[in-house]
Amino acid sequence: MLQADAATAPARLIAGGATILGASVLADSSIEHYRGSFHHPAMAVPIVAAVAAIRVNAAGGRDRSSVPNEPLRDPAQRPERRPRTPAHAAIAAAGAAGLGFHGWDIARRVGHLRWSTLFYAAPIGAPAALILSGALGAAADALATRDPRLGPLPVGGRFVGALAVIGLVGTSAEAALLHFRGAFHSPWMWLPVTLPPLAALALARDTLSGVPKDTSWALLGATALLGFVGAGFHARGVARNMGGWRNWRQNLLVGPPIPAPPAFTGLALAGLGALLLMRRGHG
Repeated sequence: MLQADAATAPARLIAGGATILGASVLADSSIEHYRGSFHHPAMAVPIVAAVAAIRVNAAGGRDRSSVPNEPLRDPAQRPERRPRTPAHAAIAAAGAAGLGFHGWDIARRVGHLRWSTLFYAAPIGAPAALILSGALGAAADALATRDPRLGPLPVGGRFVGALAVIGLVGTSAEAALLHFRGAFHSPWMWLPVTLPPLAALALARDTLSGVPKDTSWALLGATALLGFVGAGFHARGVARNMGGWRNWRQNLLVGPPIPAPPAFTGLALAGLGALLLMRRGHG
């Protein structure tokens, strides 16, 4: 049985990470699909799903914030938190459908899977952020129950750590592809393709062993900070386009995506929650 007090802080971190992922998808898909003129009605789906992800995960965080105010109640006697699994499943399903649409967009282009297609077609990995937001949100909710499980899988530090590792690797690959398209013209563009993969490696090691190391805390903390710093660099990139921020209607569409780097922050927070669970013996 998982003690509620021991799971509260990690669950807040994981729910916070899932909320940031939802916010990143909301801003990024709104801009990118507006640029695509919403030529297909399904392009509105990720926006609706991202709004739902923010609302559901933020509500989960508020629920957990009340737990420390019940110090005299035996955690085993507390009522079960109302699971939001159907909502999280719907959010993840919207992400899976988006992944299929983006893959189909690449497959139907001339030349199919090639560098030029990957550079300029719908980003293949972007919808996966919704899948991770749904899965991490469901995991955070499960941690508020007495027997945290998602289906047959027990939810603990290793489960959340594995999700964060997958997300960090996928997001780093997407950043590598797009920064390669940008010819790595700034040395700072190497940071998102080196630091998050190192954090993913460290977290994968801890997930396998169930024992968090100091290096993992440091690398995930730096990756969380990198998400905000990256957004600042992308904002600077937008400002360097013709007309700068005075021409924001055009430059936001053609400049580097400002909402993309905070996805690293969301995944790193989830990874830190996983480490906290492992340190408290809930691997």
